Amino acid sequence: MTSRRELHQAEDAAWEDLLDVVESFTAGQLEEPGYFEEGWSAKDLLAHIGSWQAEAGRVLMQIRVGTFDPGGVDVDALNRQFYESNKDLPLSVVRAECWAARTRMIMEMNALPEVTKDAEEWFVESGAVHYQEHLPRLRSWLDEVRSRPA
Repeated sequence: MTSRRELHQAEDAAWEDLLDVVESFTAGQLEEPGYFEEGWSAKDLLAHIGSWQAEAGRVLMQIRVGTFDPGGVDVDALNRQFYESNKDLPLSVVRAECWAARTRMIMEMNALPEVTKDAEEWFVESGAVHYQEHLPRLRSWLDEVRSRPA
């Protein structure tokens, strides 16, 4: 198992990589649909990431207090729910919620008396691995929107 410090360092590095790309978009570009074939924008991606961070924070709290049920998660159903819940939110709210969800996820990870296998998996999969999973497409989407005539 990876140490808590290493988990935080990996999450922080991946978060910085994600922010570097996100901050390269203008506000208008962040809201332009097309990131995914389903019509997502980069803003929708931020809401998606923030939603999984919030879910991880909730699960880590459950692990901490002993109420976590490790039953299966319907990822596709949650992704649809997260999209529908967030698609009409303004960019400023999506950003604030994403940053707040990340803070809560980190705080819950730090509050654990020990990092269990489940806790590590939720933290990594909703954090560093998740950010890195989306970075290649986000970078190519940035190139696409930048190459369009003004």
